[in-house]
Amino acid sequence: MPSELLAKTALRLPRIVKRLLAVLLDAGLCALTIWLAFYLRLGQWVSLFSDSDWSPNTALLASLALAIPIFVVCGLYRAIFRYSGLSALVTVIKAIVLYGLLYALIFTFFGVPGVPRTIGIIQPVLLLLAVGVSRALVRFWLGGLYQSFFTKLQLPKTLIYGAGNAGRQLAAALAHSREMSVMGFLDDDERFHGQTINRLPVYSPKKLKHLVQSENISRVLLAIPSASRKKRNEILNLILEEKLLVQTIPSVSDLAEGKVKTSDIRWLDIDDLLGRDPVQPNMQLLKMNITNAVVLITGAGGSIGSELSRQIFALKPSTLLLVEQSEFALYQLHEELMVRMGNSLDHLTEIIPLICSVCDEVRMDQIIGAWTPDIIFHAAAYKHVPLVEHNLVEGIRNNVFGTLVAAQMAIKYGVHNFVLISTDKAVRPTNVMGATKRLAENILQALASDVGGTKFSMVRFGNVLDSSGSVVPKFRQQILDGGPVTVTDPEITRYFMTIPEAAQLVIQASAMSAGGDVFVLDMGESVKIIDLARRMIELSGFAVKDISNEDGDIEISITGLRPGEKLYEELLIGDNPQSTTHPRIMKTHEEFMSWQVLRPKLEELKYALQTLSPVEIRGMMCNLVPGYRPNDRPVVDWVYLKQNSKFPIT
Repeated sequence: MPSELLAKTALRLPRIVKRLLAVLLDAGLCALTIWLAFYLRLGQWVSLFSDSDWSPNTALLASLALAIPIFVVCGLYRAIFRYSGLSALVTVIKAIVLYGLLYALIFTFFGVPGVPRTIGIIQPVLLLLAVGVSRALVRFWLGGLYQSFFTKLQLPKTLIYGAGNAGRQLAAALAHSREMSVMGFLDDDERFHGQTINRLPVYSPKKLKHLVQSENISRVLLAIPSASRKKRNEILNLILEEKLLVQTIPSVSDLAEGKVKTSDIRWLDIDDLLGRDPVQPNMQLLKMNITNAVVLITGAGGSIGSELSRQIFALKPSTLLLVEQSEFALYQLHEELMVRMGNSLDHLTEIIPLICSVCDEVRMDQIIGAWTPDIIFHAAAYKHVPLVEHNLVEGIRNNVFGTLVAAQMAIKYGVHNFVLISTDKAVRPTNVMGATKRLAENILQALASDVGGTKFSMVRFGNVLDSSGSVVPKFRQQILDGGPVTVTDPEITRYFMTIPEAAQLVIQASAMSAGGDVFVLDMGESVKIIDLARRMIELSGFAVKDISNEDGDIEISITGLRPGEKLYEELLIGDNPQSTTHPRIMKTHEEFMSWQVLRPKLEELKYALQTLSPVEIRGMMCNLVPGYRPNDRPVVDWVYLKQNSKFPIT
């Protein structure tokens, strides 16, 4: 260890000092080889500064006068510790050969009194060996350390925010990292300031600006897993002022193993900033309809459906039926759950993957009839607003009549609970997707009031982060591609919630259903999408390029509202929300069309899907869904446009 410490100290010396040490080393080798050369010639040791008939001092002065300048010109002192292998040997040989020719010319060819002529040949040979061996020894001693030291200098300079247990474990895990170089800690606790932890200094966050300039810091790792979102936001506001890349480790609940590893480091997602601190779930509500029950999930391979599947699986139902029309999505989910099953010794849930479209009445009849589930979570839906707008007929068929088929099968086989995953776009919709979801809600409300037995309920919420239709993964990819990040309108706002929180609240809401309930999840404050884009750019360590900062990295481009898109979303049709036993779940009873009135209208709509044009079908949807206002936009169904326009579809 002392040798390693000495080596690291040597590597940290200023370049001019290291070059001076190398010159002194070579000067010493010149003296040593002169002394040895005289011994080999005379057979006796002669002092370099003796007053005898021999003049080794003359030979030494000539050696120094020739060797050092030649070595400088040949580049032996430019990057000593980087030289290795054949390139180093060739450089040394060239320098010594040039030196040897001149030295031999002086002492062997012309001759100098007091210096045997053979010294002019012996000493250059010895010097070649001495310099070569010295470089080999230095490389052996410092080479590996130098390479790692030099590589470390090129790594991103990093600070860890949080000098607690998680931060210390992270620093230890990154001690030999080839991805970043940890320069120290930041911590709010004044007791730590000025101290060192594992030889890393602890700084006050107030010194961040100075550290960025003096140490060239480029990123900060957040190791504060127990901090609240409010505290994290305060810290992030400080960090982002310096245009630093921010990464983090998971929350305390996610760090189940109790030890932080480099693999735990992840990009700081926007869900670390949005929403509120999570509320502890009511385990009684979670388990009430799930544990030891037969549970069916439609659209199980989707964003919400797959998270519902994971959370419901953890609650240990007796049977979990995964209904999904995408073979690949179903395969992935089934494999994931089977791995979890294998890792749990006491988990006996039967997992059944079933390929099926919810529009297929015969197949749905067979599935529900075979297992007679206790509860159905209906998450199957086409939800991407522009795509449904461009594929109007299929959007209605899947979202409306797929829901109707599933609901009727639930009634037929006496399913106790049926839960529809709805959306805030169902409130005063301006697009086909929102209108179909509101009509699906109406169907369940009508059935709940007309038919006893099955308890129908709907859970309505806004955008979920990182879902297939969310802007977050789109923005993330655009940032990775170097921009621009596209926003449809500078004033557009949306509600956001994390997928796990949404799924958890859906399960709890299902346990509170009395039949016909519309549950609304508390989404917090709405967020401006342009602010979301700006935040994501800054979190990635980039600056926004705009009029005020033309030297920025990534531009935000305004593209205009897409078909069916509106500036803001709402969660309630009326203004009469009622509280429930859960602080994040509200309940409302909204007006709906009775089943006697709705049923024939649905038959007409179903027939229209086969015979009428999208223009007429959309007109029927306007009559079926009070509040649906397409804002006088033309129908943009791709097939309709192709059949009725001379212009190409773009």
